[in-house]
Amino acid sequence: MKYLKNIRTAIVRGAIWIYCKIVYRAKVLGAENIPKSGAVLICGNHKSFLDPPLIEATCNRKDVRFLAKKEITKNKFLAFLGKQFRAILVDRDSKDMTAIKETLKGLKNGDCIAIFPEGTRNGIQKGEKIKEGAAFFALNSNAVVIPAGIKGGDKPFKKVTITYGKPIDLSEERKNRKDKEIIEKVTNEIMNKILELAK
Repeated sequence: MKYLKNIRTAIVRGAIWIYCKIVYRAKVLGAENIPKSGAVLICGNHKSFLDPPLIEATCNRKDVRFLAKKEITKNKFLAFLGKQFRAILVDRDSKDMTAIKETLKGLKNGDCIAIFPEGTRNGIQKGEKIKEGAAFFALNSNAVVIPAGIKGGDKPFKKVTITYGKPIDLSEERKNRKDKEIIEKVTNEIMNKILELAK
């Protein structure tokens, strides 16, 4: 059963890549910065619905999961992708401890997890405050933190480029992981790296 699921996942991932390549002329840079194994936290900007499947198809990790708002279950296609790639669903209206525990457990088990610090599509443009979840998971795990910048792809047939940056070294910050100033500092550092890559 697991074997069949893995085959189906590989087929879906391949189909996503073909779609991104044909419809958005997708280009990938810096994929070599992502470790082939072990815990990884990919932190990207959030432009459109394309972002999670784009990361799924380009990060070269078979175990990649992503955090997503629970509302995706209302859309049949997004719900299918969420189930296929074991999305961690988040209730944004409350402090969702289930999602927090599942994410930390996944990182402890060496999974690759994608998260969008903006919390919503084009959050910065909308004036939304950057969420501290990415910094929290980065500081409370030994995951390699990889910033990812996505540019273009606003419309079909408009080229999209995803650039994976070099790992962010948080070894010093992890010594004071509960310090609010450290959490804020890491939140800003991660977001700034993402925005640099998205230029």
